[in-house]
Amino acid sequence: MTASNHTSALASRLRKYGEWAVVTGASDGIGRAFAHELAASGLNLLLVARREARLKTLAEALRSEHGVQCRVLALDLSTSDALAALQSATADLDVGMLIASAGYGSSGPFLANEIASELNQLQVNCAAVLAQSWHFGRLFSERGRGGIILLSSILGFQGTPMSANYAATKTYVQALAEGMRHELKAKGVDVIASAPGPVATGFATRARMRMALAATPEAVARSTLRALGRRTTVRPGVLSKALGWPLSAMPRTLRVRVTGLIMRRMLER
Repeated sequence: MTASNHTSALASRLRKYGEWAVVTGASDGIGRAFAHELAASGLNLLLVARREARLKTLAEALRSEHGVQCRVLALDLSTSDALAALQSATADLDVGMLIASAGYGSSGPFLANEIASELNQLQVNCAAVLAQSWHFGRLFSERGRGGIILLSSILGFQGTPMSANYAATKTYVQALAEGMRHELKAKGVDVIASAPGPVATGFATRARMRMALAATPEAVARSTLRALGRRTTVRPGVLSKALGWPLSAMPRTLRVRVTGLIMRRMLER
């Protein structure tokens, strides 16, 4: 099958979920890459992030390039009314996909980080993802079709020194996706966890890390969309694949030490 046929087949498969997709964290990085891929497949988009100006610029570009409809929702997902705002914004839409890519991380010694920021990270990375998954999972199950993509991480398969809280949030997301996939599969809903290694986005700057062998956001989005409905977890990127199997073969205590060493090297750079 040629590359164009692969693209056409993927677009047809994605459109079967519904006419609209919700992408959180759409203003930058992986979320932005997902938005481009979905628009190229003909899906209309609700773009969600905090920075409204960037969302509007992206929406206009996607409308112009792909002829799709785009709405924007400037929203801080850490707030208590975030789910209600998302429900209201999608009440009149045939939403068939949720890409919960909003999230951020921290690095360095756990006790050196500010507790307010760590709690906010927990809210965005876990509680908001739970709320979105619950709402759209119920909606999709009732309709008998839908796709849910949750962003995990290679760090989510064990505790990770120098990124303890972030890794813990991704462990939660990974387990949530795995459990949901088995529960919702019989109801026509596909769920996948995307667990990349380093990705070349603004995430690294915020987490104060320098990453080598980083995957591009576009590669993460494409490989994840192709694997949706076919796998429980996808590991986009060279480093994620290279480390995935060796790490999984190690005792958990050794995995913790190895990932801690990798994190220290990133911080030293």
